[in-house]
Amino acid sequence: MELVSTRNSTKKVSFRNAVLDCIPPDGGLYVPANEADLRPWILYMDETTSFPSVAGTLTSALLKEEFSPVVCERIAGSAFGAYAPQIRQLDDFLYSLELYHGPTGCHKDFGFMWFSSALEHILTMEDRTAVVLAATGGMTGRSLASAFAGKKRLKMILVFAKGALTGIDPSLLAWNGGNIWSVEIDGSLEDAQKLVRDVYSNRTLVTQYGLTLANTMNIGRLLPQVFFYMFAFSRLRKKVRGEIFYGVPSGNYGNLVAGLYAWKFSLPVNGFITDATHLLSCDISGRCQCNGSAIPLESRNFADPARPSNIERLEQVFEVNPAMLRGLVFPVAVSSADVPSLIEEACSKYGITLDTPAALAYGAVQQTRDRIDSDEGTVVLVSKDHPAFESSVSASQCDASLDMRERLALAAVPVKGAVRLSPDSAGIVKILREFTGK
Repeated sequence: MELVSTRNSTKKVSFRNAVLDCIPPDGGLYVPANEADLRPWILYMDETTSFPSVAGTLTSALLKEEFSPVVCERIAGSAFGAYAPQIRQLDDFLYSLELYHGPTGCHKDFGFMWFSSALEHILTMEDRTAVVLAATGGMTGRSLASAFAGKKRLKMILVFAKGALTGIDPSLLAWNGGNIWSVEIDGSLEDAQKLVRDVYSNRTLVTQYGLTLANTMNIGRLLPQVFFYMFAFSRLRKKVRGEIFYGVPSGNYGNLVAGLYAWKFSLPVNGFITDATHLLSCDISGRCQCNGSAIPLESRNFADPARPSNIERLEQVFEVNPAMLRGLVFPVAVSSADVPSLIEEACSKYGITLDTPAALAYGAVQQTRDRIDSDEGTVVLVSKDHPAFESSVSASQCDASLDMRERLALAAVPVKGAVRLSPDSAGIVKILREFTGK
């Protein structure tokens, strides 16, 4: 797979290069340079194909120029051996694709697990090491720690806001022999993010310590989200005869962009319904628009390594043919004030509990239901994180399993022994030097 920056389509890099040095020098984001026809693989898979097999097959199809089929199967197998998303039918119209069935109940588990596995395989083949530095909160931090734990050639430094460091298994931490170093900043999450921006803006530090990112600015973190849609289709293709739509929470647009990449890779899909935001909404005529597109890419600030948005990737998908944006993505205005009633409605009708992002997407789907029903369409609603982690939803309300109740209890346990630093890069550089021995 060749990749280019959203701001320079002429300079191509390999997947390996884009993963290890994930920030394009022009300040953009790496995206696939070409479309890929994966129909032979997509149509081969069905409801008997396991998620690790789906991921291994698609990894091989996308990265066959760089990795052998055996390596691709190992990447996916070591990532997803015990975990898979789940899809359930709610009625004749609606299915739920649940992404919270990973080790921590966070939808990011799957992206982190595949990315860490792929990166570890690359580093092993090249006999080198790398460090991931990330500013993060509780749920994402736990997901990162779980996915990167025990990697031999990868080290991770997690920077938390003061008081936010909870729920990480102490055995994973560097002072207990693990490969993860937790840092608590004397400040807010914004202070932690600024620190990470400062470090990644220093190319000398990035090169010296082999720094890379694990958020969706890194294409290696975003790519495995494509597998969700392929997996869902494998479960639906013998059941559904009409059009297929996906109801996707907006978030930072990672899941929406991944769905559009799946479409570019020949997945049969008729559209994506999402909750409208100030970045993606409808114009006065009701047609989808990216609200920042009037600003040329070269006039924008560099993409944020600490808090990325994938809206620029979304713009790039439709740059050549803007009409496709209007025909494939359907933003619908949903008020956050309606979330409690939407969660209650889904629970009453289907016996499921939605997290807030999924509830917003559900509200958007409900507003488009008449038009899709008339076309005998089916909608797959993407649910991101386990709703039990939301303070407004109790574990009993969402019928949390015993395993999930145990994870909830562990998530609240403070981590002892973390290094405490002022929010400046000098302390992080010292940790990098000590942690890596460089």
